[in-house]
Amino acid sequence: MELRNDNESSNLLKSVDWVTVALYVVLVVLGAVSIYAATYNFDQASMFDLSENSGKQFLWIGLSLVIGFALLLIDRRLYEAFAYPIYGIMIMVLILTIFIAPDIKGSRSWLVFGPVSLQPAEFAKSATALALAKLFSTYGFALNSWKNYARAAAIVLLPILCILMEKETGSALVYTSLIFVFYREGMSGFVLFAALCAIVVFVVTLKYAALTIMGIPLGVFIVFIIVMAVIVGMLLIYCRSLILGRNVLLGYLASGAVAGILAYFGIVLNGYAFFFTVIGASLVYLLIGMFHDDLRRVLITVIFATVGILFMFSVNYVFNNVLEPHQQMRIKVTLGIDDDLRGAGYNVNQSKIAIGSGGLTGKGFLNGTQTKLKYVPEQHTDFIFCTIGEEQGFVGSMAVLLLFVALIMRVIAIAERQHTVFGRVYAYCVASILIFHLAINVGMVIGLCPVIGIPLPFFSYGGSSLWGFTFLLFILLRIDAARKEYGVW
Repeated sequence: MELRNDNESSNLLKSVDWVTVALYVVLVVLGAVSIYAATYNFDQASMFDLSENSGKQFLWIGLSLVIGFALLLIDRRLYEAFAYPIYGIMIMVLILTIFIAPDIKGSRSWLVFGPVSLQPAEFAKSATALALAKLFSTYGFALNSWKNYARAAAIVLLPILCILMEKETGSALVYTSLIFVFYREGMSGFVLFAALCAIVVFVVTLKYAALTIMGIPLGVFIVFIIVMAVIVGMLLIYCRSLILGRNVLLGYLASGAVAGILAYFGIVLNGYAFFFTVIGASLVYLLIGMFHDDLRRVLITVIFATVGILFMFSVNYVFNNVLEPHQQMRIKVTLGIDDDLRGAGYNVNQSKIAIGSGGLTGKGFLNGTQTKLKYVPEQHTDFIFCTIGEEQGFVGSMAVLLLFVALIMRVIAIAERQHTVFGRVYAYCVASILIFHLAINVGMVIGLCPVIGIPLPFFSYGGSSLWGFTFLLFILLRIDAARKEYGVW
């Protein structure tokens, strides 16, 4: 750390984005108050009582402010210079955690130091963001070759693999949000489209596996229709081939008409045979016709459709053989396949009851019955948002969400005003991680996403989560402050 004289410190204070700092302080204080509400008991003297969770959270907040101020004092250039060493150290810590961490609820992701427990995965987010920013800022680097894609992907995948080995799936999934940084820095939108299609295929295949039509599961039937629509859409939009797209579409319509007429007369075709024949014929037609159009784009369309169908058939294998039983049940509950209100669906069901009972304006501070009677497990950690919904209602919940949106928009604005690739990429890493945490946690609490153990930033109880986000945000503030220090606005 470089020492600073009074003038440099004064300039630094003027350069810091205090709007972001103010949003941070408001969120962490509201988080601690919410933890107090979630864990309140009538014998508790004060929310600052260090023997209670709220008091401990205020202690974490105080230490976080000290950490944040210390991060602001470090020269911005040191973050860039030591990005790779910091990343390497964190990877070694993650690997070490696999072997020495105690088993806590089936996960080996916490390092215990006496009364204090720390989760390295939370701090690895900052390290990964710094390493990714360093790579993208390398002279001449661009996402224009498989080699560069592999280098960037390796930086993200390495901590994911380490954290998965710690049996901490939720924390590992957070790193997948960095794909949006790739997109901002030049990755084709086709990759995001492929990821969206994969999610749709996975959900549809599982959701409608029990019903059948034309002798095949309804989910498979719908996926075949989706593949057919995607082929036509890609030919018209991606390949810009009106003739190919028109002819394939007419072929699908004619095939559908024939199947409908036969069904009218009592002849029902086997779904697999029908779809494989129709889609297979269209793919052969494309392979022949692509020599008259854009060879590469048509070939990509053929590969994309083929991979989509293969992925559909792999869904059940992955679901039944790769995911743990409790993960399978959580996904089934989320998709409405099973209820399990006494098991995997209990948390979400009680959380929705708590939020729904809050109504428009809520029951009032410390007056939440679901909260006080401890119906919602983990209500001060992953399910803290249900406390806000019950006590502050729709109005309070929206106010909290708007504060998060304001912070995220501020981070994006900071990203766009950076004069270096390093600063811009790091800022977008912070924005992506915040968006992922917010969307998944709130979605989890209201039943739109499976329960995967994602904390709500600045609100969920715990020092590791709070300190991890403090590192992320204040390193960004220090990088951003350098714009004015070096005369760049």
